[in-house]
Amino acid sequence: MRYDAASMSDQPHASEASADATLKLTSPLSELPGVGKRRAQILRRLELETLADLIRHLPMRYEKELAEGDIDQLSTEGIASVRGVIAASRFVPAYGGRGKSRFEATLVNQGQRLSLTWFNAGYLQDKIHPGLPIRVQGQVKLFQGYPQMINPKWEALEALEAAPAREEALRPVYPAAEDMPSTMIHKLIAEALPKVLDQLVDPLPADYLREREMPSLADAYRMVHLPAHEDEPAFGRRRLKYNELLLLQMGIVLKRHYNQTRLIAPKLKWNEAVDQHIRQRLPFALTESQLHVTRQIAADLQRDEPMNRLLQGDVGAGKTAVAVYALLMAVADRRQGALMAPTEILAEQHFQSISRMLAGANVRLALMTSGQSKPGSAQRKALLDQIAQGQVDIVVGTQALLGEAVQFKDLALVVVDEQHRFGVAQRAAFREKNDPSQAEHHDGRLRSPHYLVMTATPIPRTLSLTIFGDLDVSIITGLPPGRQPIITRVVGPEKSDDVYRYITGRVAQGEQAYVVLPTIDESGQEQAVQLKSVLAHEKLLQDKFFQGYKVEAIHGRLKPADRDAIMNRFRSNQTQVLVATTIIEVGVDVPNATIMVIEHAERFGLAQLHQLRGRVGRGDHGRKSLCVLIGDPTSEESAKRLEAMAATRDGFKIAEVDLEIRGMGEFFGTRQHGAAPLRVARIPEDMDLLQMAKRDAEALVARDAELALPEHARLRRVLLQQYGQSLGLVDVG
Repeated sequence: MRYDAASMSDQPHASEASADATLKLTSPLSELPGVGKRRAQILRRLELETLADLIRHLPMRYEKELAEGDIDQLSTEGIASVRGVIAASRFVPAYGGRGKSRFEATLVNQGQRLSLTWFNAGYLQDKIHPGLPIRVQGQVKLFQGYPQMINPKWEALEALEAAPAREEALRPVYPAAEDMPSTMIHKLIAEALPKVLDQLVDPLPADYLREREMPSLADAYRMVHLPAHEDEPAFGRRRLKYNELLLLQMGIVLKRHYNQTRLIAPKLKWNEAVDQHIRQRLPFALTESQLHVTRQIAADLQRDEPMNRLLQGDVGAGKTAVAVYALLMAVADRRQGALMAPTEILAEQHFQSISRMLAGANVRLALMTSGQSKPGSAQRKALLDQIAQGQVDIVVGTQALLGEAVQFKDLALVVVDEQHRFGVAQRAAFREKNDPSQAEHHDGRLRSPHYLVMTATPIPRTLSLTIFGDLDVSIITGLPPGRQPIITRVVGPEKSDDVYRYITGRVAQGEQAYVVLPTIDESGQEQAVQLKSVLAHEKLLQDKFFQGYKVEAIHGRLKPADRDAIMNRFRSNQTQVLVATTIIEVGVDVPNATIMVIEHAERFGLAQLHQLRGRVGRGDHGRKSLCVLIGDPTSEESAKRLEAMAATRDGFKIAEVDLEIRGMGEFFGTRQHGAAPLRVARIPEDMDLLQMAKRDAEALVARDAELALPEHARLRRVLLQQYGQSLGLVDVG
């Protein structure tokens, strides 16, 4: 089945039946009464442009508004609403021009008095005066036994009994802006919702929802925005979460089904003799965990269904050796393999590492990066010809491998390292790299290489069920023999001189150190920030602490040849201290480097700190490795990150903490690399709904793999419109 992205947009959706309505879900907010040009611009800053955007803008919490009562019944619980007559008022200016001015008033009703105070509200002198009947609403607090309200909302009444009393209600509180408060957003939603509620098209049949005790999509949005009682928001939000998770799981299950039924990969030969031959090519024995993972991969590669596997392993766990094993399976079957890395420095590191592993073997390796040789040059043309003619067995490179000019003779396996942007478009591009005349198999299936995606950023299981749900997962546990645990210390900036004096002693014993900073130079920095920079810090360390030793700096602005030269000097211990940006985050392997210092550590993410720490502790020399985080956390979140780094070396525990701190939307920067974000559901809190959605998705596809039944038509259209491209349901090959 070839899916076509059809005409149904993301929920909420305007149906054809309501096409004549004055307002549609697709209407710009400027058409909503009460929203002029200025308010529309403010709402745009909140990423709200259409009525659909407004309806999807959900409350972050609710405040309970008590029914309007008498002053003598006020308590300190909840939001109260009372009415009365202003008995007295006065304006108190800020003392000596400092602090806040305040406007004070006394509200009286049936002999009971309520104190009212508004700060920085001198304008109220002309609006609130003795004898004015008003209604106020706000949080009640007791001061010296008497009730008072600070900065309450108020409205003037024509007479004390002129307006009907307020009933008890839940008030939604929305993400807002200073010039667009939550109350205004709620007012606009209350205005818009009745006008468009009947336009919401539900992708799920009514009987399906009844079985799961869930409301319709329209009812769910009404319950969340305009709840009739305090149980409704949770009930409505549960449906919205399920809707989101079901669509995501449907996409994942359909993608698997598509790979199984529409794609075909080469069956690679494997037996004990091939296994022994490959292992003899490696300069070291594989660990039990590595052997277990290679068996999983070998089983995949022997099938004609394209392997789609995620290889996880903590920093230094030995993922590259497993990848080389898989690539050598392709070579043993007289086919080709490719390894793609996200940066030139990592691609170069992989090329050198694999070259050392396979020294003396008859495996033909090549490196292809954008900076290696210019497109159209004789050197690049010769390399392209060798790859196309099958004279290269394994090509290591960057995204340059996806260039139009690159053609393989028989590409069987693609290994992708730390490349979370790798998605459907890149897979399709690799499918086109083989002989076009052989693109389609005789049974109509499209030929495809196998894929192995590696990451040293441990992915929590809860997250792998969402973003990476279509991948089979292999995990390498433990560290290769000889790897040393890394001691981590967190210190404040005032201890930095002590840290560098200590490092000087270690360097004097022949060891080497990395020093990582967040910026290259001081250009563009605000004065208040005062971040240390790579270039300035290199000079300071050389002049103040490491006279007699060589300090060098490496960063992304350097030319590839200059970076290579610097890294080679560091590897050979001609340079003892390497000052760097996060360019060394992955792939850099210098066994003699035993110390890592990270300045302004509070400015780095947890996964990034863990990756950086993994650059040390890579030798079998028996020396203790140390990572020092010099930081000055200014928020609870940054303090938690540093505490987690000091508390554990377990990458999976760190990943769970990272997910807890940052949430689903930001973990791995998923909004930037094409994974479908979750707007309502929260992982891991909604794990039960995720598992339910996964079971339901599998059952739906098992019953109707093409979603061709009439009752699934809406679901199919919504799914393809919403997730078709990002999850690869629409075959772009």
